[in-house]
Amino acid sequence: MTSEDRHPDDMVLSDEAIDWVVRLNSGRASASDRAAFVAWRQKSEKHEHAAREAEAIWHGVGIAGSSVRRADRKSKLTRRAVLGAGVVVAGSGVLAWSGAIGPHLLADHVTGVGEQRTILLDDGSSVFLNAGSSLSVDFSSRERLLRIHGGQATFTVAHDPSRPFIVAAGAGRTRAVGTVFDVDIRPREVMVTVIEGTVDIATEVAPSSLVIATIDQRVRYDDSAPPSQPEAIDSDAETAWRRGKLIFDRRPLGDVVAELERYRNGRIVIASDQLRSLEVTGVFDLADPEAVLGAIEATLPVRITRLPLVTLIR
Repeated sequence: MTSEDRHPDDMVLSDEAIDWVVRLNSGRASASDRAAFVAWRQKSEKHEHAAREAEAIWHGVGIAGSSVRRADRKSKLTRRAVLGAGVVVAGSGVLAWSGAIGPHLLADHVTGVGEQRTILLDDGSSVFLNAGSSLSVDFSSRERLLRIHGGQATFTVAHDPSRPFIVAAGAGRTRAVGTVFDVDIRPREVMVTVIEGTVDIATEVAPSSLVIATIDQRVRYDDSAPPSQPEAIDSDAETAWRRGKLIFDRRPLGDVVAELERYRNGRIVIASDQLRSLEVTGVFDLADPEAVLGAIEATLPVRITRLPLVTLIR
């Protein structure tokens, strides 16, 4: 039985139990609050069941780790199971963003949640690093090599024909001599947007198949195929983050959420692949990422549940 099949009363009890557990673990709960929760969970077997599941979620073990009914453990994906997984994901995500694990350890430059930074390079080039991003720099006498491990950056390249400027991201490389271009590592692909000049792009799958892109063109690639052919776009709109804006034009919800996580603390978990494919359109202020979540809830057929460390979209 999925969350959609559950009786509305069960969903209400689930929400109430989660609210109780959050309140009791907030550090502000009183003895009377704890007594009231004991009284609440003793109202019925369903109340007790919801309370035990909520407590399991809080401790990061989810449905499978709690002593709940066998039927629930065999269910495909209940709402509370997703929430439990979200807490586990959130915990690991906090470590990743803090630099305790993952590619951030290898990077020369790292930005945290909501942080943007301009990096001046030895050759006179510059990098504008978006929030939640990491970058390594390796210059030699023959080439200027940079690797963006995650996130997004705009590169303004100083002219030097003798030393090509190469940005590695995912399974591809973008080469420029003197230009301005943006590289965005998204959940399913890497996006290269040319703001000025010309670049060529190749991937590990097809290293000899170069794709050339020029101003107001975009190229996509992943780790399983050659780069796409250039498509015409508005580069100013595509890189609106540099001006403090987020502009989405029929962007999949999964991509929107990945971008939002650069600007707000905590993880956002989407309950299904079907929801990930929903399209989002709008113009938003980077300073108010919560407004994006509000617009998603108001315009898409989803519900949003906010918990410490994790937000669930279902």
